[in-house]
Amino acid sequence: MDINLTVPEIIIRLCLAMLIGGVIGFERQYKNRPAGMRTHILVCMGATIIALIQVEIAASALQDAVNHPELTGVIRSDQARLIAQVVSGIGFLGAGTIIVTKQSVTGLTTAASLWAVAGLGIAIGMGYYAIAVTSFIGVFIALTLVRKVIHVPTTKKLEIRYIHKQETKEFINQYFEEHKIEIEDVNFNVVFVEDTQIYTNIYTIDLPKGMTYAEVIEDLSIHKNITKLRLVSI
Repeated sequence: MDINLTVPEIIIRLCLAMLIGGVIGFERQYKNRPAGMRTHILVCMGATIIALIQVEIAASALQDAVNHPELTGVIRSDQARLIAQVVSGIGFLGAGTIIVTKQSVTGLTTAASLWAVAGLGIAIGMGYYAIAVTSFIGVFIALTLVRKVIHVPTTKKLEIRYIHKQETKEFINQYFEEHKIEIEDVNFNVVFVEDTQIYTNIYTIDLPKGMTYAEVIEDLSIHKNITKLRLVSI
């Protein structure tokens, strides 16, 4: 790594940061995530700028030490000082993309991508091109291909609201048994609306291979006594 930066070298690093941040941001924006292309470009370029400043500080300190040998023990430059502030500061921006609701937490991947893009920007700004390019490839693969190649099954809760308890309960249990759906847990609740009893069962179920929750909901919805079906992520 050449510590003496020239204008063309600075332009190359900033353009590379714009390109890498833009590609990752495009993938996030395409999936309608909170932080899109412009945000990722700005984060990557901002981290690159901080790293470039740190490189210049180090170069200036080294030049001063060469010009004034008597001050060698006095002049110091810690190249990790500004970079450490980027790593900690980007956490606040990432936290802003995380949305927490009663049923789910979203935005974690986008927050992680912002943090990773900041790391890429630092690598570019410091001139570690091999680290930047190979890391970019790894991050992009993690965002685009891993989910398609590796399927991680998730456990979800199925909320079923119905009336006429015995008849409907038998229909639900029979459906689960016929389709080999395992019931891991179930919570019961009942409310009275005028003279009608409305039951709400929340099932924790494990689906057999090849079956989807959408199919389960579609099949169960045909029963006249079932008034509500929805998935609750855990």
